[in-house]
Amino acid sequence: MDTLQNMRVFVRVVEAGSFTGAAQHLNTTTAYASRAVSDLEAHLRTRLLNRTTRRIALTEAGERYLQRCEQILAYVDQAEAEASDAHARPSGKLKVHAMTSFGQHYVVPAVGRYQQRYPEVHIELTLAQRVPDLLDEGYDVALVLAQDLPDSGLVSQRLGSAFSIACASPAYLERNGVPQSPSDLSRHTCLQMVTPVFPTDEWTFDGPNGQETFALGAATFQVNVAEALAVAVREGMGLGLLPIYSAISGLRSGQLVWVMPEYTSQEMNLYALYASRQYLDAKIRTWVEFLRDELPATLAADQAELRKFART
Repeated sequence: MDTLQNMRVFVRVVEAGSFTGAAQHLNTTTAYASRAVSDLEAHLRTRLLNRTTRRIALTEAGERYLQRCEQILAYVDQAEAEASDAHARPSGKLKVHAMTSFGQHYVVPAVGRYQQRYPEVHIELTLAQRVPDLLDEGYDVALVLAQDLPDSGLVSQRLGSAFSIACASPAYLERNGVPQSPSDLSRHTCLQMVTPVFPTDEWTFDGPNGQETFALGAATFQVNVAEALAVAVREGMGLGLLPIYSAISGLRSGQLVWVMPEYTSQEMNLYALYASRQYLDAKIRTWVEFLRDELPATLAADQAELRKFART
């Protein structure tokens, strides 16, 4: 028995004053309307309507039940309207996860611009150096930097790519000289960033002669966040591979120098991950579309700006 539907028929019968009038309004038959009310009464073991050949009348139990049905059906209609509206209008809380340094440089500013367009969306952003479990942890969207994605059953949208460059401070280079190629790094202190994406015992570069790999020795300093590594490099503690978004401000200020400008390393793709394409919530859909429109141009602009910081 479809209790909610039978409730709707019962309410309509009372409003119309007859089974025939209710059936016409619901585009069904009089027999169906009568059976729906009879099924309710059998289920409740209570008579709701007194019937004669000319009219119907609510019993005392029917009056009380009518009030509850009207309340329940109003709540159901409201819930359906809110759920349907979530598909059409961006609003409510959006839970986003992003890698720490990338999130600081690109995602936080993007949130501000997105909320100017969609002020009814409240964003809860978590920054961490890991890939979350979207379903278990309740995130709507995760922004992930990776070479490739494992088959997870999640929907992914590629938003762009980023890479790392070798940087050092001017004072460090004055003391130790400027490396020209990966083979020169054996004479330098190499600071290391611990990441689940790349091995910690070697650096692989893409350069004019294809790929070149440099084996790293024992680390004098290693850290798991690019911003902390950038601080160490600016302090002259050694030379490090920095993602361009962590290096760009230091390059602009002159606190960092890009060495070996013919070489890049640790190229990664940026993906937006979310659970499903079907009946996608408007806030998720508009957030991913916004990032797809904004981030590629922002990443490309930073990469284009790098060329003026090249030093040989």
